[in-house]
Amino acid sequence: MKIVNDKTNIDFISVSRRRVTAAISVILVVVSLISIATRGLELGIDFTGGVLIEVGYPGDADLNKIRQILAQAGYPDAQVQSFGSADDVMMRLPPQSEGTDSSAIRDSIRDALAADEPAVELRRVEFVGPQVGEELTEQGSLAMIFTLLMIFAYVMFRFQWRFAAGGVLALAHDVIITVGFFSVFRFSFDLSVLAAVLAVAGYSLNDTVVTFDRIRENFIQLRGTEPEEGINISINEMLSRTIITGLTTLIVLIALFLLGGESVSGFSLALIVGIVVGTYSSVYIASSTALVLGVSAKDLLPPVHDSSEIDELP
Repeated sequence: MKIVNDKTNIDFISVSRRRVTAAISVILVVVSLISIATRGLELGIDFTGGVLIEVGYPGDADLNKIRQILAQAGYPDAQVQSFGSADDVMMRLPPQSEGTDSSAIRDSIRDALAADEPAVELRRVEFVGPQVGEELTEQGSLAMIFTLLMIFAYVMFRFQWRFAAGGVLALAHDVIITVGFFSVFRFSFDLSVLAAVLAVAGYSLNDTVVTFDRIRENFIQLRGTEPEEGINISINEMLSRTIITGLTTLIVLIALFLLGGESVSGFSLALIVGIVVGTYSSVYIASSTALVLGVSAKDLLPPVHDSSEIDELP
């Protein structure tokens, strides 16, 4: 299967291209960081704690009326919103005090809603204590930091520290922009989205390592070629593979986002954003960073031993 010609000669990392792509990346990262720092994330119940209840109505649900019913039942801070279709409703209650019986909360809300509409159907109830939410937030952050450190060590061991710096910078770039996307557009950030962010890191790393492998091969085979030219040749040779991999993955994720329902929408959306950004960063961030740091063919060649030293060995 061919998407592009076998022999393309696109100039991906010339000085002018690097300046443009660096400016775009800096703007996206800064906007993401500012949004995360000022607006924060719309943390899901997994992190904040609380009660999540999903109900189904026989017809279109009146959200304002449901809010009034919950307020009269003793839950004035409940968040009520449509969930998929107009007859599906999701309610979020803030964290409850320790020792609160989740069954009692479920029953009281069901009875209050059933008094107004007997045909209402209780479909899902999730209860997360505030302590669990704090632990998940801390462990999720530590998992991300540990992932970046291990990736740096792996790439440095397999290639060279300049490539490792480029790979980690690309991963940080992908993670920040993906999380920033959820902050800017106020999408719910829960454990499934966090899992998707970690999956994005794995996808981006795989794409970056494959590109680095081809760069290393060409540096050795095309001795005497300037590093910029060698990297450009490598990226062009990998272009068809990159496009096919990205498109086939995106097709599946878009179908999952559109047809998979609310439970997987956040996960698939995070992967869609992350794969687009990750494909971009493996070309324009990881490789360009290694080039800016001065990577060359001799950095990847095995050390040459002096024959005089070998002769002196016993």
